[in-house]
Formats: sequence, structure tokens, C-alpha cells
Amino acid sequence: MRKRLALLAVAALLALTGCAGAGAIGSGGRTLVIAIVANPQMNDAISLSGEFERANPGVNLKFVSLPENQARAKITASTATQGGEFDVVMISNYETPQWAANGWLENLQPYVDRTPGYDPGDFIPSIKESLSYNGSLYAVPFYGESSFLTYRKDLFEKAGLTMPEHPTWQQIADFAAKLDDKAAGISGICLRGKPGWGENLAPFDTVANTFGASWFDQNWNAQLTSPEFKQAANFYVDLVRNHGEVGASSAGFSECGTRYAQGQAAMWYDATVMAGTNEDPENSKVVGKSGYVAAPVVRTQSSGWLYTWSLAIPKVAKDKQAAWNFLNWMTGKEFVQLVGKTYGWNRVPPGCRLSTYDIPEYREAAKAYAQPTLDSIDAAKPENVHVTPVPYTGIQFVGIPEFQDLGTRVSQELSAAIAGQVSVDEALEQSQKYAQTVGESYRETK
Repeated sequence: MRKRLALLAVAALLALTGCAGAGAIGSGGRTLVIAIVANPQMNDAISLSGEFERANPGVNLKFVSLPENQARAKITASTATQGGEFDVVMISNYETPQWAANGWLENLQPYVDRTPGYDPGDFIPSIKESLSYNGSLYAVPFYGESSFLTYRKDLFEKAGLTMPEHPTWQQIADFAAKLDDKAAGISGICLRGKPGWGENLAPFDTVANTFGASWFDQNWNAQLTSPEFKQAANFYVDLVRNHGEVGASSAGFSECGTRYAQGQAAMWYDATVMAGTNEDPENSKVVGKSGYVAAPVVRTQSSGWLYTWSLAIPKVAKDKQAAWNFLNWMTGKEFVQLVGKTYGWNRVPPGCRLSTYDIPEYREAAKAYAQPTLDSIDAAKPENVHVTPVPYTGIQFVGIPEFQDLGTRVSQELSAAIAGQVSVDEALEQSQKYAQTVGESYRETK
């Protein structure tokens, strides 16, 4: 029943998101259609894609590049209904195991095994494991990440403040209050408020986890009005409303990244991949001014998430070998060198291949954040993140198919609370109703 409902939902989405068919014959030969998220590192790959086309005569690439929320909807709709619009899709470690179990994705292990030099053992183990199903890779990582906190060392020094290597959320709130300078256009902190289960819920769920909250107890009873969940939600909303960025309810990763890089925030808690942009002279006014520390905590020893944007081949893709050749190009060791030499080493996709961290030029460029990134990924243990036992996997998401819809609905309530349209209690009461419906369906099948 759950799978059928999920398919009905994505079918409705598909009706709204038409796209040219994959594997089409282009003017110069075959055309691979690639659905990709419009993040900076992906845009670099698109700009370099002519290198792949020159090395693969007769294969043309067509990118469908969309903001995260739109990309998720379109890719989910097409893949779940086996629509065949895309030859390659960008997905994460949330979708990969579920979609592999449903038979929606091509098993990439045979391609990996027969590709000389691809070296899957070079992937960071936890990242590789998160993209595997029954011992086989069903997606290959483009970049991997956890979450950490960056802060302006110069502003801290000026204010006489010292950032601990392992801060608590209360310490961060205190720092934000002291560093908030509205007259100078500098917010104490930047936190995502934009709706989307992969937008504001990503950082918020790590806050909820370390406050001792969970989405469901072991019997699938919804817990969104529990004291711990309320405490976490009130903390997050109060912090971003009082000391966060202007327009926080519509600010996501990209918006916070722009604000921080332009010197308009004293701190930013988000994905570790942020660091490359922060330290990129072409895009940042704060190069060399940032420190990077572990994700803040309350009741747990660590709280950072584990995530990877990766590439997969839908089961119905028409030219799987050509699609794999593209995956090999975009996720191989040579691509790292290509990006570093073309755009600078701060723009290399991080958190993915161990060998990247052995490149002398990268080590020098990323010396402020390379080790904190690896430490954060290593500390992200989905099985140890919650204070009390839960029936699901995931740190910044609940690893069930219904979470795409449930998480989106709850994220909208959280955003409304940040915007002051509803109270936190009202937002959580409505969210609890959504979660109860999902929990009941799981209790019925036990």
C-alpha cells in the first residue's frame, strides 16, 4: 500500500514536469539526458562536460539542472514511474538504498568492477556504504559531506570571543547574540529556513537529534509534540528569528552561502561542502578569515549529518554503457585533477575520494577545512545519533519512502514558524498529525 501511494504521488508530480526523452538521437549522435542539482560543484561539471564529449565522439550531453527541491521532485517522479526521461540522475544516500530495493536503479557494481583505475576502494567507507544495497553500489558519489560550523575568526577576535573545537548549541546562541550587528548588515548566524525536507530539515533534524528528540518511537508513535522536539524547534526558530539572516524563511543552502561569502554573517551551520566556496577568491570576500569546528551538540557527542550527492542510472535507461562512461568521467580521480587545474583546488568535489586528500595542491588550498571535513564525516554515525532507540535509519532524514512528502509538509510548518505566520506549538501540532498518519501505516503492517 505504501509503495502504491508513493507511486501515485510521483505520478502526479510527473504530470507537472514533462521532459524530453532520454537516449534521443541528437544532431551529432546519441544524447544522454542528465538530471542534476544546480549546486556550484555540479555547475563546474557542466561547464567541463565538453571534455567528456571530445573524448567520447558521437555522445552529446544534455543537462536538466534544477534547484534542489525541484530536482528531487522531477527525478523521483521520473524514476519511480520508469518514465525513461533521464539516462543519469543525481540522487543521494536517502534514495539509493530504497530505489535499489524497488528495482528502479541499475546495479553499478559490474560496471565498477570492469573499469580499470576506477578504484572504488578509494571512496570514503561510510560514503560508499551509504550508496550500497546487498553489497553492490547502485550510485557512485560525486561529493560527500557531513555538517559543521564555520565562523569568522576576525569578528570573534574583535569581540574577544573564543570558539571551542566542540561547541554546544547554547554557546553558539550566545555568540550569535553578541556578534549580531544589524547596523553593519551582519547577522549573528545563518541557518536554513527555506521549506524542503532537504532544505531547512537538514540542519534542524541534527539540532532535534542532539536535543534528544526523534520523529517516531520504536512503536511508530509520532513524537513531534514531545518535550524534546518542542525544545529543539523553539531553540532553532528563536535563534534564526532573533539573530539569523534577513528573510530567513526563504533562505536555503545557496542563500546562506552567498550571505556568508559576502561577509554578511558571523557564523553559518551547514554542509561541510560550503568550505570550498568560502575559500574561493573568485566568489568570496572572506577568504582566509574562517574557522571550522564540529557540529554543535546538546546531549550527544556529535550531531553532524551524513550525505552524498551521487549519480545513478535508472533501470530503464536506453544506453547504460554510455551512461556509465559519463559516471566514470564525473566521479573518477581524473576529474578531481581537471577541476583543480581548471578552476582552483578549492572547487574540487570534497568528502568523496581519500586520494583527493593526498594531493599536495589540495592539501594546501584546503588546509583550513580538509581535516575538519574528514573528521565530521567520520563522526557521523547514523546508528548512534539518537538519544533513544528509533525504528528508522538516517540522521537528517527518516529513511522511509513517505519522508519525501512528510518531511516537506513539516518543513513548511517550520518555515511558517520562522516567518512568524504560526507559533511553534501550532506548527508542531499540525506536523504531529502528518506524522501520526505515517506512523499508523507502519503499525498496521507490524
